[in-house]
Amino acid sequence: MRQLIAGNWKMNGLGAQLGEIESIAANAPAHADLLICPPATLIARAAEAAKGRIAIGGQDCHAEISGAFTGDVSAEMLKDAGARFVIVGHSERRQYHGESDAAVAAKATAAWRADLTAIICVGETEAEREAGRALDVVGVQLAGSVPSGAPIEATVVAYEPVWAIGTGKVPTNGDIVQMHGHIRARLVAQLGEGARKVPILYGGSVKPSNAAEILALAEVGGALVGGASLKAADFGAIFSAARKD
Repeated sequence: MRQLIAGNWKMNGLGAQLGEIESIAANAPAHADLLICPPATLIARAAEAAKGRIAIGGQDCHAEISGAFTGDVSAEMLKDAGARFVIVGHSERRQYHGESDAAVAAKATAAWRADLTAIICVGETEAEREAGRALDVVGVQLAGSVPSGAPIEATVVAYEPVWAIGTGKVPTNGDIVQMHGHIRARLVAQLGEGARKVPILYGGSVKPSNAAEILALAEVGGALVGGASLKAADFGAIFSAARKD
């Protein structure tokens, strides 16, 4: 399975940063798939800059097609702007916008309705891990956030331990392998044997210095990268480390 290396720019990026996307696209490797999720204001221009060499995605979408939802963006709007993916259920959306598992599932369904691939995020807090509840917490999130009948070919799961996002902290290799194996087992239980083909990305302080080690681990189908995806040089060092088998 080709690894997917996805960059989440979060609330960063103006037109001046489109050159970074052009550089990333120009150096895209043949052995991995690349994705950049810029802010919504840049999606259309980013798609033009990418020239089809890499995919462009959204960072969130509303569950409805259209309506009186001031400030929100539908999955169909993302598709129309040139997006091919959308992140749903990122921990920052869950934490700062109070998104429930049911809301995340509705957004994933909206993504599929618009012919987008949904990247469904799950992950535990530091307190939950210290209490020995990490596996249970992520299992509950998967059960509530991944709808039954999810299309295998348009579904990606990203495991991002909340305590590792932007902190420089990273779980041990053993912890990552254990969690990714747990996620795989839960997906197969929910969706059937076809779920073995669903990529499971790792996210949380992925950087050039640790990317090769993380991407080599069992059941790690790629990475969801935050700050290190804002610069072509740093992101390039990460996607160059993707498995070539």
